[in-house]
Amino acid sequence: MRTLLVLIALFSLSGCSVSHYLKREIKNSPVLSQQHTGVSINNLTGSKALASYQSDKYFNPASNTKLFSFYAGLCALGDSLPGLEYLEWGELLIIRGTGDPSLFHPDLPHSAVIDFLKSRKEQIFFSPANFQDERYGPGWAWSDYNDDYQPEISPMPVYGNIARFTGLTERQFRVKPKIWEKSLQPDTTVVGIKREEFQNLFHYSPKPLAAGKTKDIPVHMTDQLTVQLLSDALKKEVKLIHIPLSIELQTVKSIPSDSLYMRMMQVSDNMLADQLMLLYASAKGLPLNTDKAIDHVKKNYLSDMPDNLVWKDGSGLSRYNLFTPRSITALLQKIYAKVPQERLFKILPSGGSTGTLKNMFKGEAPFIFAKTGSFSNNFNLSGYLVTKKGKTLVFSFMNNNFTRPSAEVRKEVERILTDIHRKF
Repeated sequence: MRTLLVLIALFSLSGCSVSHYLKREIKNSPVLSQQHTGVSINNLTGSKALASYQSDKYFNPASNTKLFSFYAGLCALGDSLPGLEYLEWGELLIIRGTGDPSLFHPDLPHSAVIDFLKSRKEQIFFSPANFQDERYGPGWAWSDYNDDYQPEISPMPVYGNIARFTGLTERQFRVKPKIWEKSLQPDTTVVGIKREEFQNLFHYSPKPLAAGKTKDIPVHMTDQLTVQLLSDALKKEVKLIHIPLSIELQTVKSIPSDSLYMRMMQVSDNMLADQLMLLYASAKGLPLNTDKAIDHVKKNYLSDMPDNLVWKDGSGLSRYNLFTPRSITALLQKIYAKVPQERLFKILPSGGSTGTLKNMFKGEAPFIFAKTGSFSNNFNLSGYLVTKKGKTLVFSFMNNNFTRPSAEVRKEVERILTDIHRKF
């Protein structure tokens, strides 16, 4: 009898058992019945899946794309971000961006680039000639220009390429940086605060923002605006110049790389993810161009993926992105091999505790460390699952094209993954 119980226990821990459970739950779920669902679950090493359900089908990953951007950063960047490249030319200092988004960013640590630029006595010139990208990625919703999740891409972001509004009373607010105070216009025809699409003129209603509330609005970035913001912040004139700077340049480091990774993952910051791909390009000696950066990553670091990667941007805002669940679990294995677990699990949101997973997987110590990916009608979750018995698994649970409320799909994903945590 004891031998029989041992055999049953061993069977319950097998990959076949996990696979049987997963397929049964998905097929019998009334929540998942009319949508497209794909799942891949695997060990930390090895290509043979413990469990899968349509894991070879393509899904729109939304912000699960940030896992690929994160891996790109791990492959190209060291402990600190390259914040600025420069050339000393007599009494001139010519600078160019690396894509680093940390300069005067309100939610990132103080950048050493600020101190460097303030300390220089030369006349400073900014060259944007290495930037060969568009302000938005392919497949982005251009009508979302006023929404906080879609700042423009630029070679040297300043203040995160946003204006931050904070409500003081129901009728009064402040804006940072203060340079935008001259660009505010009362307007009874709008609700809240809305920027004009192609110029930085902000219209605001009589009651624009509740007291204590904060609203970020992207600004329309141009090369001229970059030097204007720099001049204002540094209290010294910065001029614009178009020079390719094809010779070797010196580099100034800005902030710890993990500061960017953590915020990008915890709050799913799109701007940081898209700029991270430009940082990768700069580190690899490429023009600041997302397509070229992605092609380089795919060729040099991801050529062994199970399926071709249809990868179009850094953030996942693009509806053109398409990945398979089994490709994402293969990526998660690569990430785990590069980053010690303690550091990795601190960077990722943890279930019931931090970031975008704070309100999921509550009630016990965190056992899910993963990246969410949400669009209207889409919810994906990919990362690491620690079982009750202490085994760490990689998983990707992708849900596309559902018409039910997103909360119902989230709860079903939570239920199934929690059962796997408890039973296997």
